Amino acid sequence: MKRTILFDTETTGLDPLKGDRVIEIAALELMGDLPTGRNFHVLIDPERDVPEEASRVHGFTRADLEGKPKFAQIAQEFTAFIGSDALIAHNARFDFGFLNAELTRAGLPELDMGRMVDTLDMARERFPGMPNSLDALCRRFSIDLSERTTHNALLDCKLLAAVYLELTGGRQRGLGLAVEEDGGGIASYNYVRPPGHVPVRVRPDEAEIAAHRAFIERLSDPLWLG
Repeated sequence: MKRTILFDTETTGLDPLKGDRVIEIAALELMGDLPTGRNFHVLIDPERDVPEEASRVHGFTRADLEGKPKFAQIAQEFTAFIGSDALIAHNARFDFGFLNAELTRAGLPELDMGRMVDTLDMARERFPGMPNSLDALCRRFSIDLSERTTHNALLDCKLLAAVYLELTGGRQRGLGLAVEEDGGGIASYNYVRPPGHVPVRVRPDEAEIAAHRAFIERLSDPLWLG
């Protein structure tokens, strides 16, 4: 089964080339695009101040990060967790840029950009011209945002895992056609209707019914009329 890693970072600012640093990394393991429960999560001492405008976004101050490990101290553990698998993130170029800057500083190889899967690109392709932030996508897919008061990397990963599932097929992923060994020979699917969902009943009008009949008459020996 395919293993992928979904991850997020929080930082002191927007540009690693101007001295901004990573202060939090969270990563979730996915198997077949579904979370396994295994995760990597760490707060990091950025070895610099945390600007007030950045603290307003993620909620961390310099005092919160004092005594936390430096990136070089957790780099080997992080790279071991992500392995060589594909890496999924929202606006992934931002996160790749920061992690590669940190890896270079630690004297380690950069992440291969070919491993990158960007859910922002996926969302823009599916919903062109619409808001495609993580919050907007959660609202679009009826994913609970009540716990998201700041940009917490681990919570954002869990939300993004649900968004990624929707972007790659949604609840249809729960349709298992393979029958378990003791499953009695029946494949089943437990569907949970999303909150606020209203069924739409389709009723063809007379013209549509007539068009359908005309189409059927052109078929050669249709099986359901045998």
